[in-house]
Amino acid sequence: MKLLVGKHAGRNSVFAVNDIAATNLSLLSSEVGSDLRSLLTNPELLSDLSVRIAASDKIAIGDIIPALPIERPGKTICLGLNYADHVKEGGHDMPSYPALFMRGLESLMPSGAPMVRPKSSNKLDYEAELMVIIGNGGRRIPPDQALDHVFGYTVFNDGSVRDYQRKTPQWTPGKNFDSTGAVGPYVVTPDDLPAGAIGLKIQSRVGTEILQSANTADMMWPVNKTIATISEFATLNPGDMIAMGTPPGVGHARTPPRFLRPGEVIEVEIEGIGICSNPVVDEE
Repeated sequence: MKLLVGKHAGRNSVFAVNDIAATNLSLLSSEVGSDLRSLLTNPELLSDLSVRIAASDKIAIGDIIPALPIERPGKTICLGLNYADHVKEGGHDMPSYPALFMRGLESLMPSGAPMVRPKSSNKLDYEAELMVIIGNGGRRIPPDQALDHVFGYTVFNDGSVRDYQRKTPQWTPGKNFDSTGAVGPYVVTPDDLPAGAIGLKIQSRVGTEILQSANTADMMWPVNKTIATISEFATLNPGDMIAMGTPPGVGHARTPPRFLRPGEVIEVEIEGIGICSNPVVDEE
């Protein structure tokens, strides 16, 4: 099922999406609430609602303003260097363990919201990524059981302020400027995608300019191994999000470098999931 959290008629709701129409699940059941959190912990509720969607009223998707799938996600854990060609273009050694960092809530915003280039830098870069939303939590999750812990998949643009990212060996500063990490708008449940969301085309672009184009089959650490690795050291909870790293083609590795400029609209698309689109603006 394809789900969308967004504002309609003055309130945030959860919608089931089909082509260009959407059904307001929050109106069908008060248990749903205003984001995905209730569905994460109650999968039977989504199953019960699915049989009522066809006979329910529909609204146009264009009338919904996207919001974050989870209003206040717990942990957002991100992988770096998960595509071999991206490792090479950045001049890094091939890793034997995934590079991991975390993002804070203020750094995230939904699809459609402005991506903000900060006053302190003009080196705002783009990174097209698959994002995993955890359903069932757990610790020390075996790889062969890890996909059972996935609620759904969405699109992520890991906007990175490169000069701040490179100030220290830790990437935290460059990955946590306010309103640089775009999420959504759609969350697709695993039954509508290949296992582990493998084999999907992933692309970033500005207008007709293709910036990145690859396939999720190129990930060195697929979703199941990533969940197993993270859960070795951290308990995963419902609503935690994992960004799966970016393929080659990022702006800082180009000659000359190609950073995002105010007035542009950056799009990230993943086959079968959707397009995350955000206008780029300067910080006020």
